[in-house]
Amino acid sequence: MKISFKNFGLLQALVLISLIYVIGMLIWTASTRPAIEAKANLVKENHQKVVDFLNNEVNKCGNSDEGSITLWGDPCNGEWIAEKVVTYINNNLEIENPFSDDSKVKTDPDPRIKAEGKAGQSVEMGVIFLMSSNFLPDPGSEWIIGTCFKSPCVAAGNNELTSIYR
Repeated sequence: MKISFKNFGLLQALVLISLIYVIGMLIWTASTRPAIEAKANLVKENHQKVVDFLNNEVNKCGNSDEGSITLWGDPCNGEWIAEKVVTYINNNLEIENPFSDDSKVKTDPDPRIKAEGKAGQSVEMGVIFLMSSNFLPDPGSEWIIGTCFKSPCVAAGNNELTSIYR
């Protein structure tokens, strides 16, 4: 079997280069996928840890005496200050952002926008956003917790949004 390069032209070279590129990208994607999935799973676990923590505190305060205090120092039957909650979470829960060293849990006026990246908003991957308005003591008050764990954040299944009610 003899290979002849006599009729090997620009079109054949372009096809060969494209084939090599496609095969290289498939190999690269397959080799990096487990690391990307591990990061996404860590962010999902962190998000769930924050949701569970806040739900537990809501339940504990709902079943406690009138003068009870939350772990971060707000009265159970009063308004919960978002910044105090975030400071407590960042200092006491072991939250790790695999995408950035400087950001763990933050407050934001609308975590939905931060988690989904709507309207050209910048998205901080792996950061858990807690609604910045304080959690009112009224029954039915809502706090939203959101995060993005995979790009593009706006795509279905690439972000996590959870509501917590009092």
